[in-house]
Amino acid sequence: MIPARGGSKRIPRKNLREFAGRPIIAHSIQAARDSGLFDVVLVSTDDEEIASVARAQGADVPFLRPKALADDHTGTQAVVKQAIEAVAAWRSSPEQVCCLYATAPFVRAADLAAGLASLDTSGADFAFSVTSFAFPIQRALRLGADGRVGMMWPEHMATRSQDLEHAWHDAGQFYWGRAEAFLAGVPLYSNAAVAVPLPRHRVQDIDTEEDWRRAELMFQVLQAEG
Repeated sequence: MIPARGGSKRIPRKNLREFAGRPIIAHSIQAARDSGLFDVVLVSTDDEEIASVARAQGADVPFLRPKALADDHTGTQAVVKQAIEAVAAWRSSPEQVCCLYATAPFVRAADLAAGLASLDTSGADFAFSVTSFAFPIQRALRLGADGRVGMMWPEHMATRSQDLEHAWHDAGQFYWGRAEAFLAGVPLYSNAAVAVPLPRHRVQDIDTEEDWRRAELMFQVLQAEG
């Protein structure tokens, strides 16, 4: 299930914007189709143009998402839940669901397969992509209104970086889960989930123009490396 609403604010029409010669959503659809893992590659959108592009790229869009689930405050899990319920009415109830973001051009079919394998072998409710922070978060700085600097965790001022716990964050690419867990609202960031680590050079959140440009440059380098 690829969520792709039409009302992106920070990057207007983000889900349809051209990235490396194609609408960015096309990269996610292709990775899902190339993986061979899915009975249905479904795009959840409230937008007719996005629906049309998604169908042209080989995805199913059997219904439009309700407008009430397409605003700035609706969480991903609510969108997944609605999609599961709609798919159950459309054809049959799914057992496993993967929420794959529309703006994840670095996602690979092999990563999706690794996520499903982790879900199956772990017995967890969820398996989702993570990557490591490039710098120890315990050394994070706080900037005051006057521009003065302070440490968020001053107790670690003299701690060697190699002695600090490694920290991870959501890679913002995909979230495998058992349908019943999504429907029950089981928290994603909990011990109900297992992590699927990805290298930092294949992870870039795309929320601003700066993010977009960085992602394009990263993509060009990865393509050149083959």
